[in-house]
Amino acid sequence: MRVIVVGGGIVGASAAFHLARRGVATTLVDAGHVGRATSAGAGVVFPRPLPWDPEPLRALTLAAAAHYPALMTELAEDGHTTGYQAVEGMSVSAGAATADREHALLGQMAAQPGCAGLGGVRRLARGEPARRVPVLPEHLEGVAFGGMARLDGRLARNALVDAAEERGLRRVGGDAELLGDGTRITGVRAGGEDLSADAVVVAAGAWTARLLAPFGVRVPVFPVRGQITHVALPETSTRDWPVVRFADHDRFMVAFPPNRIVLNATHEPDAGFDHRVTVAGLRQVLADAVETAPGLAEATVLETRVGFRPGSRDGLPILGPVESLPGVVVATGLGPSGLTLGPHQGALAARLAMGEAVGIDLDPFRPDRDTGRS
Repeated sequence: MRVIVVGGGIVGASAAFHLARRGVATTLVDAGHVGRATSAGAGVVFPRPLPWDPEPLRALTLAAAAHYPALMTELAEDGHTTGYQAVEGMSVSAGAATADREHALLGQMAAQPGCAGLGGVRRLARGEPARRVPVLPEHLEGVAFGGMARLDGRLARNALVDAAEERGLRRVGGDAELLGDGTRITGVRAGGEDLSADAVVVAAGAWTARLLAPFGVRVPVFPVRGQITHVALPETSTRDWPVVRFADHDRFMVAFPPNRIVLNATHEPDAGFDHRVTVAGLRQVLADAVETAPGLAEATVLETRVGFRPGSRDGLPILGPVESLPGVVVATGLGPSGLTLGPHQGALAARLAMGEAVGIDLDPFRPDRDTGRS
């Protein structure tokens, strides 16, 4: 069997790895688009369903939670660096009422079947968050919990591709064009050649809709620009910091060793594929950071990355075959959850390309579904 994977982000890299590991003749076509979401992701991994998630999304998330540690361990044992590390999470707020609600919610989540990794949910008294993360103000209180991890998306993506190459993966650079014979997709044109295949996995992130549009398929995916800034505290070790969620503002902050901190990104669904760091975007990111963590005011600004998250029109992932276009499996639409759900979505796409069942209801995730929105 021959399979072509289009898209070299975390989803496509995972699909390519899982196919190559199964002995499938696999080609990865990667345009290397500027603004790939994987390269700009904050690095927060939290594969746990929320109590109100619909059952199909819950099943997908729980499966991702089980898949993640095993995949990262396998890559590490093969000598690949992923930047993955299990860490504690901490939700902080200025008021006791909000902290109490967070404590109750996390406790409810921990009690759900399959969520034992959230064990150890515990209330943090006023001042305790600042003692653990010294850039936070003293008046905050909160909740500590398990089940989180941090991930360097670039390293993880490269690890998956390198491991796939060790198993026979072929890589082709350049923009892809799907090829068909009138009844099904038969391959891809890329890098100056026509590549034939028995199945094609389209995992091109926010660019996926462009690939399917010539065949009359409207995939409900669109780019959501995120501007995200990395800073450093040269005299402070951030190695053991938890991932911080600011419950009052629904923002995150994630730290990496030795002293790097990734700030909360902008959410710009109307920016299209405009790959710029804007004054307004950078001001928002930095102002939000100083408002929630005043100790960052003296941090060194290292870089600002811009990524296009693949948003979906109804907020659900996009995964599955296209009924009107045999030979294609689409995997995208994860929005801000790409680093959390992407590796497992890629593994499922690989199984679908091989004609295997995946054990969960994919109908709500169909790439050709009608979301009721243009």
